[in-house]
This record gives sequence, structure tokens and C-alpha cells, in this order.
Amino acid sequence: MSTELYTEYYGLSERPFTLLPDPDFLFWSKAHKRAYTVLQYGLISRAPLTIITGEVGAGKTTLVQALLKTLEDNITIGLISNAQGGRGELLRWALNALNVPHDVNSDYVALHQTMEDFAIEEYAAGRRVVLIIDEAQNLSVEGLEELRMLTNINSNKDELLQLILIGQPELREMIQRPSLRQFAQRVAAAYHIKPMDLDTTREYIRHRLRHVGGTGFEFRPAALTKIYDETGGVPRLVNKLCDLSMVYAAGDDKKTISVELVAELIEDQIFVNTDNPAALLLDDAVDHPGAAAE
Repeated sequence: MSTELYTEYYGLSERPFTLLPDPDFLFWSKAHKRAYTVLQYGLISRAPLTIITGEVGAGKTTLVQALLKTLEDNITIGLISNAQGGRGELLRWALNALNVPHDVNSDYVALHQTMEDFAIEEYAAGRRVVLIIDEAQNLSVEGLEELRMLTNINSNKDELLQLILIGQPELREMIQRPSLRQFAQRVAAAYHIKPMDLDTTREYIRHRLRHVGGTGFEFRPAALTKIYDETGGVPRLVNKLCDLSMVYAAGDDKKTISVELVAELIEDQIFVNTDNPAALLLDDAVDHPGAAAE
């Protein structure tokens, strides 16, 4: 039973639980509303540095895509999805993201000057530059320091360049290092998206089903609880388990998904979850008796 056939079986316009970020499916949980508000605050206040973090699959990239749809025409956006490299490489990523012509053989000083000239030109034209870096936890300490140096382009009165960093929890840990104290001082706002709780997970699943023409009650209450227990409320994992559950149910000619079916799917080891924080804590407690009580 293919996923296309299960959409037909349930009368859905499309798959409700894909893994690709899609702002059309965005569920405005309390945490996502607050994260989005922080992003908007960073833009409106022209903050030099704004940071949003969350676990893998928390919906960070979806929030960024939703934000991009609302930006005014006087903002020049550069989006870097996964920058890596040594000193000077991040500047090349930034210039490429902003479509700024530059000599590929230029040294760091020349690249920095090219970026500064571009920001000043945009400012003179009544525009400001916003650079968004997704998966920013992959940046090195040197890379973050390079970003801090970029914020020096800003004048005392106006912000010519704004940076928005999106990343996993490791990014927060890096910024707290003493060696990055000056970087942390430039951060105007930061927010961490926590996994959904049980009630939010239930509403999230129902929201996505209704969005594609479902009733929202294709999953029985006990099945929703089981899905939460297995995924820890991480949206991407919830999507994966729900998608597989609907394939299983349609294959068995069942209009509703029971807890028994979800349990059977997990027992068959089709759903592999190595990112469930709750499961990892449980494993740790098993390996180290008494750890859970500490």
C-alpha cells in the first residue's frame, strides 16, 4: 500500500505527515508562536543577532520559511542552509547567498570589504541586509567569531546587516563558552523551541489531518498517546510515525488507527527512532540504575 493510495483511501488531498518543511502546514503551538515572535522582534528592532534553537525536527526551518513569506521588499535576504569551512569560507557562503559578485581568489580582507561595500550600497538604496544561517550548530568557534566581526559593519545609528542563526541545542552551548563572550553580547534575542507536550501533540496531528481534508479523528486517543510516548513530541518524528501508521492502517483496510496497530508497527521495527529524548533518558536509567532519581 503506497502513501498515494492511503491518501485516496482516507479521502485526503495530500499526505498530511511529510518530512519536508512546509509553512502551509505550520501548526502554531505556543512554543512556535513565541519563536516566531522572537524572529519578528529581531527584524523589527533591527537586532544585530537573533538566535532560534531546537531539537532536530522541531520545526525551525518551517518557521524560517513562514517568515520569508512576510518580509517587505526593502529587505535583501541571504539564506545559508549548511555553512562549513575555515576562516574566510563563511564570507564566501554569505556573498554567494546574497548574489554578490566577488573574486573567488580574494583573501579574507578583500572578502570582508566586498561585504561591507554591499551592505553600505543597500543601505544607501533604502534597503537592509538580513543573513539567515540555518544549521548554525555546524559553525566552528572561528566561524561564529567571523560573524561577530561582520556585525561591526553596522554604524552607531543604523543596522546595515542583521544575522539570524537557526540551529540545534549545541549552538546554545557553544555561545555560552567564555571565548565567545563578545559574540553573546551581540545577541539581542534568543529562543529555544522545546518538544511538544501530549496535548499539543494531539492537536498537532489533528491539525495536519484537517488541513488536507481529514476529520482529525483518524487516530484513536490511545494511539495518539502511544505516538507521543514514542516520539517525545518532536514534530518530525511524529510525522514519520503517523505517516507509517496510516500506510499500515490503509493496508489493513482500517479507517481508524488503533494503539495496537501503532504498537505492531513499532514491533516490526519499521519506525526507527534514535532522537527521542525520553527514550534516551530511559536507556540511560537502565544502563545506570538510580540515574533517573538523581
